[in-house]
Amino acid sequence: MDTALEMLSQAGSAVVQLIISPFYYLSLLLIMLQYMRQTRLERKLFHVRLHSWPKELGRTVLAGLLVGVLMSCAGLFLGVTVTGEAVLWMWGTAALLAVVRVRLLCFAYSVGLLGVLQWAVGWTTLPGSPGWIGTAASSLDRLDIPGLLLLVALMHLAEALLVRWQGDRLASPLFLAGKRGKLVGGYSLQGYWPVPMLMLVPAVSGGAAEASLPWKTLIGDASLWSGGWTMIGFPMVIGFSELTRTLLPKAKVRSTSQGLLVYGLVVAAAAAGAVFWPPLTLVAALCALLLHEALIIVSFFREAANSPFYVHDESGLRVLAVIPGSPAEAMGISAGEILHKVNGVSVRTKDELYAALHVNSAFCKLEVLNHEGQVKFIQRARYAGEHHQLGVVLAPDEKAGYYAESGAASLLDLIMRTRTARQRETSSRTL
Repeated sequence: MDTALEMLSQAGSAVVQLIISPFYYLSLLLIMLQYMRQTRLERKLFHVRLHSWPKELGRTVLAGLLVGVLMSCAGLFLGVTVTGEAVLWMWGTAALLAVVRVRLLCFAYSVGLLGVLQWAVGWTTLPGSPGWIGTAASSLDRLDIPGLLLLVALMHLAEALLVRWQGDRLASPLFLAGKRGKLVGGYSLQGYWPVPMLMLVPAVSGGAAEASLPWKTLIGDASLWSGGWTMIGFPMVIGFSELTRTLLPKAKVRSTSQGLLVYGLVVAAAAAGAVFWPPLTLVAALCALLLHEALIIVSFFREAANSPFYVHDESGLRVLAVIPGSPAEAMGISAGEILHKVNGVSVRTKDELYAALHVNSAFCKLEVLNHEGQVKFIQRARYAGEHHQLGVVLAPDEKAGYYAESGAASLLDLIMRTRTARQRETSSRTL
């Protein structure tokens, strides 16, 4: 009973520490700016809102909170030594990397880079040098890099589950520049989750529980816990960023989730090895850095090797996205399907579709080719206020007015609201 009460007391202190920490609010701000950028881009390309950034932000915050609770429970038995200076090192490095690219706001990069720097500093005399350089080097040398890498690996295993769970809901359609200047459709899949963490760590100062830890941790020297223990509250951020021209969002999410799962297991194995044999720390740090980039490179080459999916062909018009709450959603039309006939009329261009929708003012009959190429018949009464619109965003044609710029956003792009789309001379409309 005394242990349980002490645990609740320490957890309360850690929660207060988390609440007053600026890093959690910084992560919320960056995620909010990213989702606002996505909403602006959708409005620019399609003149309609497909996602609501407050709803997306709320969904990811709740999911991140759930992951934080589960990871904090696992941390009770993990034994990772996370100190206040470790949190500052991780977030400071992550913030600097985010200035270059927002996707680098991932602790796989910051902890991996810190592991490489710690190894490099170990070959110098900087930790014993006077002044702020020596102080910083000594602080860096004290970081528990293997433990932090193990925490990063567990975070990516959780990320694999989050991507599989919510990834396709975060998919945003785009018009993209294809080969030879032709525009194609595609999807940007970006998800970021702020994860509040409470970690049990060995006591290093006052205010800690004086009794020794009543159970044994998975890693770390048991003598570290003999002097008492405490809790520290800090936030982490997990997220992914993908772009596809060749796959449906669900298929891309499934592939990404599998890659993250393998990555998390490999980094966890390397970090666990470094816990028991410290010379492996550099190898584990390089695994965290290089394998994460390898996931992105492999995804890029897979996309380049396949033909674009979101393009029109002689069968009809390819649906890029369906507007929420529209007649098309009510009729069960899905992204990636092909509008073959409308009211008995074959449609190959947007003008033909517009005319076919006016053939019958009271009823709408569609022949749609599904993802397997089979015809499905859909019909629905036309209601007042719906006019001619189905509520679909079609793959781009030569009349598309804007397309998304290539290249990942930097922190400066988000803050300054840098232009996200390039304009063409012609324009398009949503049907």
